[in-house]
Amino acid sequence: MEHAANGTDVEMEKLKLEDSGVTSADSKDAAELSKSQKKKAKKKNAAARKQQASQGEEDSGDAPESCSSHTEALELRAEGTNGAGPPEKTAKKSPKGSLKQTEPPSIPVAKLFPKGVFPEGERQSYTEDQRWRETSEEKRSMERMEHAIINEVRQAAEVHRQVRAYIRGIAKPGIAMTELCEKLEDTVRQLIAENGLEAGIAFPTGCSLNYVAAHWTPNAQDKTVLQYGDVMKLDFGTQINGHIIDSAFTLAFDPRYNPLLQAVQEATNAGIKASGIDVRLCDVGESIQEVMESHEVELDGKTFQVKCVRNLNGHSIAPYRIHAGKSVPIVKGGEATRMEEGEFYAIETFGSTGKGYVHEDLECSHYMKNFDVGHVPLRLPRAKALLNVINRNFGTLAFCKRYLDRLGETKYQMALKNLCDVGIVDPYPPLCDTKNSYVAQFEHTLYLHPTQKEVLSRGEDY
Repeated sequence: MEHAANGTDVEMEKLKLEDSGVTSADSKDAAELSKSQKKKAKKKNAAARKQQASQGEEDSGDAPESCSSHTEALELRAEGTNGAGPPEKTAKKSPKGSLKQTEPPSIPVAKLFPKGVFPEGERQSYTEDQRWRETSEEKRSMERMEHAIINEVRQAAEVHRQVRAYIRGIAKPGIAMTELCEKLEDTVRQLIAENGLEAGIAFPTGCSLNYVAAHWTPNAQDKTVLQYGDVMKLDFGTQINGHIIDSAFTLAFDPRYNPLLQAVQEATNAGIKASGIDVRLCDVGESIQEVMESHEVELDGKTFQVKCVRNLNGHSIAPYRIHAGKSVPIVKGGEATRMEEGEFYAIETFGSTGKGYVHEDLECSHYMKNFDVGHVPLRLPRAKALLNVINRNFGTLAFCKRYLDRLGETKYQMALKNLCDVGIVDPYPPLCDTKNSYVAQFEHTLYLHPTQKEVLSRGEDY
């Protein structure tokens, strides 16, 4: 075509004839065409040049229906189809979107699910007398209406799964506990796209070791290092708009602790299985204890029955309220209160080689504003200022001293004590069994749908 744009009329006609299949032997006949034929050929060649120019501008877009088959083929190749089919099929994204999580994880989970629909947890049926719910149109309709809220909790659960998968890879003997917690918490902040009280960490990372069952996280200047012989409970939470995922697991590097971990994990699963709408909380505790205490563990030539830590419980969860009022015992007895439709629960169990009873000990690191506290007059200006910091950054979610340090707060010990003394903030010291004993923990967040229960935090690991 470019040659046709620079030659004489006769030359242009020859090129046109060659393109249409005329051989060089016929070129003399082409030169002897009449003037009207030459004029007609001029117009056709001018139209061809114009079409070529317009096609060049449209190479990056969709070709018009009138373009030649050659131009269509070029455009298909540019989109990677090689003419094998319509371009829309090859451009279709995978269900999780085009992005893949980095290592270490840094991409917010919401970007991995561009449609905004997050994975379900594990669905389980209720007991036989509640199975009718699965086929009830009314209950199905109610479940559809709650999708928006449950989808947010599923997003928080997916963050939890991805963070703990990463932490399992770095939680090795020799790592400082402060470093471990900060890496875990920074990863949560990234993956959940932290946004004040709307999305972020639900409570401080518990990394209690050995005989310490719960509520221990390193304070500033703590030099504790993870050891090969440690039994570490990693308990951390994520939240979106106050909807909390509370889930925990235990890490042990020495295989001699495996029977202890197995006992507690099986007991937690038994508690989940026993839970459901109209189930008495005391019946859940009885199921947990039966499984837990059927296990034994041998340590240093001694055999220990795995005991439930009887004064630790699971609990109901409400927006911005980690302990919402109902307690789920892990031994028989206790409350006959029943579980209800639409409730969230943290089903957690603790198994111990010690007495199976914990007490407060060691330096406190966990604190939480009292959910029900009203206005309390404060005399200390520093206490008032600290309360404003707590309200702005944590609300009624739990926090620790490291979080205050991170915000740039200094010399807050007296102010924090004052807030605790007047009942605005509650301290939660570490909970310990007897020294030289070992405690393990497993925990999942459960939701009681109108039709089935969903273990929101369930993953491939536990």
